[in-house]
Amino acid sequence: MDKQEIVRYLKDKDISKIKFAFADIDGVLRGKVINSKKFIDGLETGYGFCDVVFGWDSSDELYGEVDVTGWHTGFPDQLCRIDLDTLRNIPWQDNLTFFLADFGKADGNDLPACPRSLLKRIVKDCEAQGFHAEFAQEFEWFNFRETPESLQNKEFTKLSPLTPGMFGYSILRTSLYDDFNTALFDLLKQFNVGLEGLHTETGPGVYEAAIAHDEALSAADKAVLLKTAVKEIAYKHGIMATFMAKWNAALPGCSGHIHQSLWKMDKTENLFYNADCSNKMSDLMKHYLAGQLYCLPHILPMYAPTINSYKRLVEGAWAPTTLTWGVENRTTALRVINTSPSYTRLETRVPGADSNPYLAIAAALASGLYGIKHKLELEAPATVGNAYCDKECGKLSANLFDAAIAMQNSDLAKELFGDSFVKHFTATRLWEWKQFSKQVTDWELKRYFEII
Repeated sequence: MDKQEIVRYLKDKDISKIKFAFADIDGVLRGKVINSKKFIDGLETGYGFCDVVFGWDSSDELYGEVDVTGWHTGFPDQLCRIDLDTLRNIPWQDNLTFFLADFGKADGNDLPACPRSLLKRIVKDCEAQGFHAEFAQEFEWFNFRETPESLQNKEFTKLSPLTPGMFGYSILRTSLYDDFNTALFDLLKQFNVGLEGLHTETGPGVYEAAIAHDEALSAADKAVLLKTAVKEIAYKHGIMATFMAKWNAALPGCSGHIHQSLWKMDKTENLFYNADCSNKMSDLMKHYLAGQLYCLPHILPMYAPTINSYKRLVEGAWAPTTLTWGVENRTTALRVINTSPSYTRLETRVPGADSNPYLAIAAALASGLYGIKHKLELEAPATVGNAYCDKECGKLSANLFDAAIAMQNSDLAKELFGDSFVKHFTATRLWEWKQFSKQVTDWELKRYFEII
């Protein structure tokens, strides 16, 4: 819809208020509800938000030093702009009208800290090269019979999972909370975040949802919205959902795998498929895959952005640790799926459920395009069997500090995403490490309190 159509829609439906939101650097949705007059008045000029939303972390603590905002700027308003193409209604909130926004500008001078604006730029570059990028992200998350208050009262210990035991792909377990399971599938569809599948995974109370594939920006929008939507729908059922990468050391982590392929602009041909090439992979796909392998060590925090991310990336936990690829191999960082021409794609298995979809998808697409642009050869052979044992291809950084320092010092990362974004993003990740390093953990107390 254009502006006139939106105004007519609001009047015809007698809509008096609108909710809109944008994703911050952590992928957390920040937003507000405004009346329809303010909404219409801001369609051209934008809507002011105190730019502190890009100057604080997920706990609203101010970063130590970032250029984007701070005491040195006086925390002025920045104008975000609503994307009218993201119109949808929230069915579990009386069909409240909803839009997504970002801090992109018509002149291209976007706010460097805005993840959605960054992805829009990468998608534009992709289309300029003649490719339509088709993406989908899938998520695993754990559900608990808890509330925000009970979590605080229990100090995040001895939590009650939605269901007991290790029961992946269970038809039985979902029947215990059939109303919740049905609500997730049906309400997400009404919210224009349609699922290809929903099922339990291995672990107590853990679900997995695969979002139907779409154009890259729309796919990221849907991924961001799914995480908040699941939490809100869960609230309605007395349930709490967490997308932490690894909430319990004894249980599998939660992934946020990204599926992707490049097509002709008219979407009539999957350019990753070639029946006459090895593994049915076109040369274009091989260059794309080689680009991801080459760039991965330089941009790992865009896939694994938190301290907790790296607790998932350990051997034998269904998450990759090596710079490897393979055909239908779930131990590698990159998995080629080549079952048919339409569904031939690459699965990037590094991201966890805690990833910011805009940044993770931007990282995957930009690094793949880098491989195509430079015609990088896929020199590393496909890993057959256990990639955890494949030490020759190199390993992923083992913690956020090492990964952030590598990205901060990387000319390649700056080439892909710009100096300003890399400087800001890595500063926020190093802040995260600094905050963690100041804490005294339960592990330390149990290990040292009495004995040392």
